[in-house]
Amino acid sequence: MAGDFDYRNIDDVIHSRVRLAIMAYLMTAKTADFVEVKKQLKVSDGNLSTHLKKLEDTGYISVEKRFRERRPQTLLTLTSVGEKSFKAYLDELSAMVGLSDNK
Repeated sequence: MAGDFDYRNIDDVIHSRVRLAIMAYLMTAKTADFVEVKKQLKVSDGNLSTHLKKLEDTGYISVEKRFRERRPQTLLTLTSVGEKSFKAYLDELSAMVGLSDNK
């Protein structure tokens, strides 16, 4: 049994299947195109947009809209706050299942 684990420490913004998948993807990619993330996660434009807005409002990702070869492109980038928060989220989950090094 995990000792000092408190489930309330789990980040509710990240703790959603789609937002968790976005954060995990960007943790590796650092920056990705909206279409690429949509394709990898197999979600609709609207569903992805809603979750991206929440992550952007929290400061976990930045969203840059630009044109590439006269076509609109949306780039998603994990911020340093997002990276730190995602690592903290993973630490909390590890503590929950007793895998934490902080025993």
